[in-house]
Amino acid sequence: MSAPAPSPLAIVDAEPLPRQEEVLTDAALAFVAELHRRFTPRRDELLARRAERRAEIARTSTLDFLPETAAIRADDSWRVAPAPAALNDRRVEITGPTDRKMTINALNSGARVWLADFEDASAPTWENVVLGQLNLSDAYTRNIDFTDERTGKSYALRPNEELATVVMRPRGWHLDERHLVDADGRPVPGAFVDFGLYFFHNAQRLLDLGKGPYFYLPKTESHLEARLWNEVFVFAQDYVGIPQGTIRATVLIETITAAYEMEEILYELRDHASGLNAGRWDYLFSIVKNFRDGGARFVLPDRNAVTMTAPFMRAYTELLVRTCHKRGAHAIGGMAAFIPSRKDPEVNKVAFEKVRADKDREANDGFDGSWVAHPDLVPIAMESFDRVLGDKPNQKDRLREDVHVEAADLIAIDSLDAKPTYAGLVNAVQVGIRYIEAWLRGLGAVAIFNLMEDAATAEISRSQIWQWINAGVEFENGDKATPELARKVAAEELDAIRKEIGEEAFAAGHWQEAHDLLLKVALDEDYADFLTLPAYQQLRG
Repeated sequence: MSAPAPSPLAIVDAEPLPRQEEVLTDAALAFVAELHRRFTPRRDELLARRAERRAEIARTSTLDFLPETAAIRADDSWRVAPAPAALNDRRVEITGPTDRKMTINALNSGARVWLADFEDASAPTWENVVLGQLNLSDAYTRNIDFTDERTGKSYALRPNEELATVVMRPRGWHLDERHLVDADGRPVPGAFVDFGLYFFHNAQRLLDLGKGPYFYLPKTESHLEARLWNEVFVFAQDYVGIPQGTIRATVLIETITAAYEMEEILYELRDHASGLNAGRWDYLFSIVKNFRDGGARFVLPDRNAVTMTAPFMRAYTELLVRTCHKRGAHAIGGMAAFIPSRKDPEVNKVAFEKVRADKDREANDGFDGSWVAHPDLVPIAMESFDRVLGDKPNQKDRLREDVHVEAADLIAIDSLDAKPTYAGLVNAVQVGIRYIEAWLRGLGAVAIFNLMEDAATAEISRSQIWQWINAGVEFENGDKATPELARKVAAEELDAIRKEIGEEAFAAGHWQEAHDLLLKVALDEDYADFLTLPAYQQLRG
């Protein structure tokens, strides 16, 4: 076989990384370049379509199931492809970024699946993008270990049969990779970089291990976006010479528009579909983003007051289970984000009971599995699903034909008996500043107040500040949500952080930058579609 031609892509503004040549080979970059050439124009059209749809929602303040796809929903004959053995039992999934320590710990965690995340739990520094790929390849070849310099503790993989199955999550359609550009200087979409490098290097390697290239697809807003992914999969499998249908994809239903197109999304991906997942924080963010000018009935209360038992959230999750099982797909539940405290057993006891109740509810509702953010939560979630599933790998035979969800049920935000509070505003500012500061240092998954926060929680924090101010919310203490109040709370938080961590650590961080960025995206009249877009301009590396 002749050597591949040099890639038409160029690496720009990036310091060389150790072993990057193993990831950024000419052959792998040629594949990414071909994905970019073939599919980026369609990606651009779909992003433009998002803006048009959002304008329509602003005009009508409503959404409905699509009349033009009614025949797909009415046709009871179609099913998604049967699950491969490695993805048939997904009762507990752990999530996290692909740094070396996390890669080992997640694979060893006892969870059935690890969501290896290049998206919301990873700040897209070039180092995270490239070395994350290297860590996954090293894990598959068992060429991975890690020693913590601070503690001296060493980490190594358990035997292959004890490791979690990897389902990798690339970046969403809206994010570009500025360090990889084509001949015209145009950046390649991050989705194609993450998917392309991973698939090219590991598809055959995974098949040899008895698994396969499995993906989570984030931020999907329509079945047309799922159709584009399906076209990418068909092309990619032909390109490397593996059978069609080898790829399996689980789609996160984490936008309000996608909630109205669950069946159509599964239909578009049916030869490659594995299931749908209920992504709570991004879903709430999407509701605020799309209905931000819809008036008082769309104003969300504090994010922690919007539990999964809220009527509109019940409608969403029950419709997801019903839809998945009707079509033979897995229904995967939401995140348990609690991070156990090493110092406070009482905090842990209360939180573990909440996690247990949440996972019991999901298992009893018919979900086939659920997410956790920390290895200590794996046994708790496992127990909830073991109790319902027993020896069965899933409960796709529970068709939930009792579930009937109307279009209006999904956006009945005012069915929730809770209001925004001043404490909720303070928490949104605290989480926003602390998360953005860590993100600007290259960390995408951050423990804040005993919760694992990622970009989705920062998005809901800044969106709620924006919504409450623009809706003229009055809090229970008599304060009105205004830009001035948000600035006051943010200034107080910055002072509190300075006292908490000391002047030296404060000066070494990105605290002022994070404060300014939060206020920009929370107070600007023009609402930024994604916080990560302006944040990426400030991300070093």
